[in-house]
Amino acid sequence: MRRRLLSSTLLVAVIAVLLLGIPLGVAVNRLIHEEATQELSGEAKSLVGDVEYARGQEQPIDPEQLAKKYPERYIQIYARGTPPQVITVGTEPPMDRRLDASAQSESGVYVVVVRDKTQVEQQVHAWLLLILALAAVALAVAVGLAVVQSRRLTLPLRDLAMIAERLGSGEARPSKHRYGIQELDRVAEVLDRSATRIADLLAREREFATDASHQLRTPLTGLTMRLEEIVAAADDPKVVKEEGEAAIVQAERLTAVIDELLAAARRQRHAQTSVVELDALLDQQFIEWGPAFSRSGRKLMLSGTRGLKALGTSGGISQVISTLLENSLKHGGGPVTVTTSSTNKSIVIEVADQGNGIPEDIAPRVFERNMSGAGGTGLGLTLARALAAADGGRLELVRPRPAVFAVFLRPVGDSGRYRVVSGPA
Repeated sequence: MRRRLLSSTLLVAVIAVLLLGIPLGVAVNRLIHEEATQELSGEAKSLVGDVEYARGQEQPIDPEQLAKKYPERYIQIYARGTPPQVITVGTEPPMDRRLDASAQSESGVYVVVVRDKTQVEQQVHAWLLLILALAAVALAVAVGLAVVQSRRLTLPLRDLAMIAERLGSGEARPSKHRYGIQELDRVAEVLDRSATRIADLLAREREFATDASHQLRTPLTGLTMRLEEIVAAADDPKVVKEEGEAAIVQAERLTAVIDELLAAARRQRHAQTSVVELDALLDQQFIEWGPAFSRSGRKLMLSGTRGLKALGTSGGISQVISTLLENSLKHGGGPVTVTTSSTNKSIVIEVADQGNGIPEDIAPRVFERNMSGAGGTGLGLTLARALAAADGGRLELVRPRPAVFAVFLRPVGDSGRYRVVSGPA
């Protein structure tokens, strides 16, 4: 491409120089010859006047004075009279080198002024050389501009090709390069947007893998506890049946968690929210987490208003409560109390323990991704808050020390009951 630009620009410049230079050379040649001829004609007329004046004053014509006044000229003067007067001044040039002009008066004076064409041709050659030099300069400038322009075009194209190759290899990083050329800048903007989208997709894939490993751990832990209870109570058929049913519930919950994660990965919840009975949901959570708290020597208590109903998804709310209970078990202390209440605007579920709580420097950022002050992954509360928001509610830290978290859910009859909302971010 670079060679093509150089050759095409040089060809255009040569054509332009020829179209302008040749007519200009012809015009300069003609103009210089016309000026020389007019100059000789003026000298001849002036000389006729001088001769007429000298004859009127009856003064002789001095050839030496004429030679001084008209140097490098060959002059012939014919004056009518008795006898006729003929005066010759200077050296006559060869016939093929003559350039002459003549003038005649009414009294019979005839003057011919001749000069050598060599000086005129030298002047023409000088002007033609100047034109050729200007043409060469114009061609050099054209080549220089072509080199600059080809670099300006080819280097950005190479850069864009490298950027596209990096995108193809998975290195999705916007270059933010701009080149001052509208078309190339447009291509660069498109590539930057593509890089941003690819980087976002890759980040979502990594987040999905991380979120899946974290979110699946909780139901798998519950399922493991149920199986341990079954093994421990192998001699009691009733207990085995109860624990087996609880294990089945845990497996179903694990399936629901996988569905939630897939919905989050697609950035959309396809199911509409429905009425969720909180009593059944919390009772199931107590059945799942009760043995774990008992083995830790801690109490898990439920208080507040019973019979409450909220709008949301059972899997999402269960996952939020399970995350809060798991955090209280791992990082909290003392008894854990789950309190339900209602207001005109929200159904509230509070989870509180009597541990050391959350440090003041971490409390404002406790819901940020990868933020943890106790050696955790820093993902649980982030995902729990996203799940609550997906159901149209919110998760807040009410008190850092001792820690109290509150889930605010939409009451039944909320105008947004049948809307489709975005999934976790």
